[in-house]
Amino acid sequence: MKKAWSLLVVVGLCLVAVGALSACGGGSDSGGGGGSEGGTLKAGSVNFPDNLDPQLSYSIEGWTGMFNTYIPLLTYKRAEGEAGAEVVPGLAKAMPEITNGGKTYTMTLQSGLKYSDGTPVKASDFGFAIERIFRLNSPGSSFYTDIVGAAEFAETKQGGIPGIETDDASGKIVINLTKPRGTFLNELALIFAAPVPQDTPAEDTTRNPAPATGPLMITEAKPGRSWAYARNPYWEKANAAKIPEVSSAKVDKIEVEVIRNEATMVEDVERGALNWIFQPPPADRYADVKAKYEGTQFKTEPSLSNFYLWMNTQEAPFDDLEVRQAVNYAVDPAVLERIAVGQLKALQQILPEGIPGFEKFDLYPHDMAKAEAMIAAAKPADMDITVWTIQESPWDEIGEYYEGVLGELGFNTTLKVVSLEGYAVITNTSTPNLDTGWYGLLADYPHPSNFLRQLTAEAIAPTGNVNIARADYPALDAKFDKLGRETLGPTQEQGYAELDEEFMEEAPWVPIGSRTYALFVSSDINLDSVIWTPTFQTDLTTLEFK
Repeated sequence: MKKAWSLLVVVGLCLVAVGALSACGGGSDSGGGGGSEGGTLKAGSVNFPDNLDPQLSYSIEGWTGMFNTYIPLLTYKRAEGEAGAEVVPGLAKAMPEITNGGKTYTMTLQSGLKYSDGTPVKASDFGFAIERIFRLNSPGSSFYTDIVGAAEFAETKQGGIPGIETDDASGKIVINLTKPRGTFLNELALIFAAPVPQDTPAEDTTRNPAPATGPLMITEAKPGRSWAYARNPYWEKANAAKIPEVSSAKVDKIEVEVIRNEATMVEDVERGALNWIFQPPPADRYADVKAKYEGTQFKTEPSLSNFYLWMNTQEAPFDDLEVRQAVNYAVDPAVLERIAVGQLKALQQILPEGIPGFEKFDLYPHDMAKAEAMIAAAKPADMDITVWTIQESPWDEIGEYYEGVLGELGFNTTLKVVSLEGYAVITNTSTPNLDTGWYGLLADYPHPSNFLRQLTAEAIAPTGNVNIARADYPALDAKFDKLGRETLGPTQEQGYAELDEEFMEEAPWVPIGSRTYALFVSSDINLDSVIWTPTFQTDLTTLEFK
């Protein structure tokens, strides 16, 4: 999942003010996009990221925002499509040597690397970053609990993690797991695992960003309002030649603003006041923008994603399987697609198309009469429920539709619409009235376990909880755990396909669909140069003026 930005900027001698903006970005030599590198790129987003801390962020806005600031030991190719799903060396000299039956990973840190403040990068910074994940109770914790001693450290926050051995002199890093983990290369390439200096505090660093290792560094962040980037002064000096997968930024600065009105952002791009926006145009402008600008300023990209409506399986009324199944029958996928206006491909299962193990099925064809009969038979003890969604198109409209469906089933509903940066409240299990609502999962990496893990008991946590439905099915968890120890192949894919259907028989979610994303830029941006990666979306280093 992922977030946002604000704008009162000076570009050269050009004052840019909200509501009276002029197109004054452009190349550093021309001042107007003459084809040379440089300039200040102005951007907008409906939401501020959940945060801009590499060990905490679990939103697409945050991951896009930090993809080229905090580089892990391993990283993903800067490429589109299947190529962009390949794990390659980042700060490490080479891919790990995997021994001990898949339980030991050995790497060496590149020598001479520096953070953006000039501090040398050390091998032990990796171990510190993993410990910091657990100190912060990060939503990324579950990716690293199979490291020897990590589960204990998560409880005590003391004594270090013995399964991580580092030598700062040689740069050697050895990671020992309690069991083989078929996705561990992918998880080492997540931003969660990016090294940070060891004086980084065990608190959210959004307002005071940690020094970066990538080509961009975050220079300022005002949660709910704005953030900004500049080139990392030590990137070319120390890091660039040793991290060939990551390219240098094409612009000098990126300044981004939170603009809650999506239609306003579209208008700002059309008149050149903004150069790039994170979210697609709103539903009521999408078709028009696509028709007018496709191929020159606009392009669409598929995503490996599942957006869904969760139900709290631990509390009434959704602790009743028959109630959850009735809700699945009641929600009409055709209506969801109409609301999203081309931005959604309806889905009625957990694994989206394009993920290994995907086999299409439909357990709950739309049938309101059947749903009403099932609710009448179940006689739920609690008919007062809160429906949660975010203040972003089309999810706010879908939340309204969902509330209406539940009303038709006889529930007394309250719709709670929250900004995305505030939506992390639903990942805190102590938040009251967490009955049902919207959530979404963009693939952390292209593997079926990435989706199914969200429904395992190990993913439930007091804070940073990603199993929002609080699903707990021990037999399915055991099958998932066994598959997770094995390298993905035809047998494993079939096992994941079966698990997909078995989880949906328990109906913890009403799947909404996979999202189609759109890239919309101003006329002075080179659309053809922009790389859209399957996990991190827009590669900010590839945004450039014509």
